[in-house]
Order: sequence, then structure tokens, then C-alpha cells
Amino acid sequence: MYFAQYPSPLGDLLLSCKEDALTGIWMDRTLPEQTASHPLLEQTKSWLDDYFQGKNPPISLPLAPEGTAFQKCIWDILLTIPYGSTCTYGQVAAEAARRLGKARMSAQAAGGAIGSNPISILIPCHRVVGANGSLTGYGGGLERKLWLLHHEGLTQFHL
Repeated sequence: MYFAQYPSPLGDLLLSCKEDALTGIWMDRTLPEQTASHPLLEQTKSWLDDYFQGKNPPISLPLAPEGTAFQKCIWDILLTIPYGSTCTYGQVAAEAARRLGKARMSAQAAGGAIGSNPISILIPCHRVVGANGSLTGYGGGLERKLWLLHHEGLTQFHL
């Protein structure tokens, strides 16, 4: 595993990757003592630079978040939420049920998987809101979720 720190407007982010794919972007985690540079981490930093400069960079980095098959299904759905848009936990659950061939799925089950997303910002869990449009749940804190939504032009949201 390779690690790097990235200074963002939200605070320092810890980035991690394997040889061939990004495995994590976390808030409020410290850099391990043993670190080595990797070209993929530099590409991720460049992507983050573009994102925080207000651009909408395409997600072309190879991703390998570690999780269950269900979690990975949910995270794949999150990748379909366009920049500057939101969807609800219920909508994510309905799409997961469709993809998994189930009659229905609870929004809470989807929310649990969303909350365990290891590649924050790039896999945009911040774009998922409550059924009534409320800001609910975000591992980095609701203030950061609000900042990210406002950064993407979604100014109708408030704490």
C-alpha cells in the first residue's frame, strides 16, 4: 500500500492506493509513518486539485474500494450521480434492488453501505440526501457535506 497526504479546503486528506488502483480518500486520518510515493497518488492529487478549483474532472482513475459485494454495488451507483446533483437514500436503495434482482431494499441498508465508502469525494457519497431533501449522515461531518454540495453549486442546502 502507498499513502500520501493532500491538503484540501476540508482539511488534510489521506490518500491510499495499491499498485494498480486507488483504495481510499479519508478525512481526519493521519499519514502512516512508513510511506512511499506512487504515480497514482500524484494523479489523484491532480484530480483533487481540479475538483477543488471548481472543475468537474472525469473519474478516470482506477478504483478498488475494499468492501462487500453489496457495498461495491452501492458505491458503483454513487458514481452515477452527476456533479452538482443529488439523489436520496431511497433512490439509491431502489437502484440497488433493481441491480441485484430484489423486489425492494431499505434506504437504511443503502445508507449503511454509503456510510462505509472508503473513497470520499471521488465516490460522491456527499451527493446523497434524505427523502425530504435534508442533509443526513456524512462520515466527514455535515459541515463538510454542506461545503461539498455548495462547492458543486447546490446552494439550496443548509444545516
